[in-house]
Amino acid sequence: MSIGRSLGRLLSPGDIVCLTGELGAGKTCFVKGLAGGLGIKGKGVTSPTFIIIREYKGRVPFYHIDLYRIGVVEDLRDIGMEEVIYGRGVTAIEWAERITDRLPGERIEITLRYEDEKTRLIEMKAIGRHHREVLKKAAGELGKVADNR
Repeated sequence: MSIGRSLGRLLSPGDIVCLTGELGAGKTCFVKGLAGGLGIKGKGVTSPTFIIIREYKGRVPFYHIDLYRIGVVEDLRDIGMEEVIYGRGVTAIEWAERITDRLPGERIEITLRYEDEKTRLIEMKAIGRHHREVLKKAAGELGKVADNR
């Protein structure tokens, strides 16, 4: 959550964060951190598995999309996802690998993996100049957090 919170503080309208990882790897926990960084209380952030998209009010609108139950890519038009992704808020997409060919050209990709029962590995990749700058700033912030432990 603290890594997500650090990243969330740096996000701005139009930013897309795509999350991948096996079930239980921590995608929703990371999204709760993003929400906290955007000024949204994390306790109210839950996975939208059954409703697909949740919207939260923070310093900018925050959209949390969970594609776990999406079967056919064409279903995305029916739920208005394209309007959300290209809208005025920050969007986090869990199970983003299910729509790789429909994702915006600029985004942050986050992969969460189990190292052991208590440890996760987090890989972050920026696609596009703006998102590279965001991740560069986030790395600086995370370095400060690690130094203070």
